Amino acid sequence: MRRFQFVFEESEAREVEALAREYGLTEQAVLEQLVALGLEQVREDGSVEHATEH
Repeated sequence: MRRFQFVFEESEAREVEALAREYGLTEQAVLEQLVALGLEQVREDGSVEHATEH
């Protein structure tokens, strides 16, 4: 397993924490799901730039 580090803006961190509370998950679990969804979107759209425009 590899480890990455990402620094969030305060507003994004609060959103991750809120999602974790809402769904009874850890922040790490929320981040893993968000990354998986983002990677899926990139595969579907064919580019990172297109996927981050939303």
